[in-house]
Amino acid sequence: MKTKTFDCVKMKQQGAEQVQAKLEGKTRDEQLEYWRIQTEALLQRQEKLKKSITGSYSTDGSSYL
Repeated sequence: MKTKTFDCVKMKQQGAEQVQAKLEGKTRDEQLEYWRIQTEALLQRQEKLKKSITGSYSTDGSSYL
């Protein structure tokens, strides 16, 4: 029998718990600001990753990703 080395559901639950703890006691505006900042950080990481992948763009500059 194969031993499970990674539990995706558990990881997702842990992430949700961490976010919930960070947002606990925050106002609606503070929560919205948290998500705005996190979204911007994600977009920046995605852009950086796109630029680091060679051969991921066509000759006209449009992305294959």
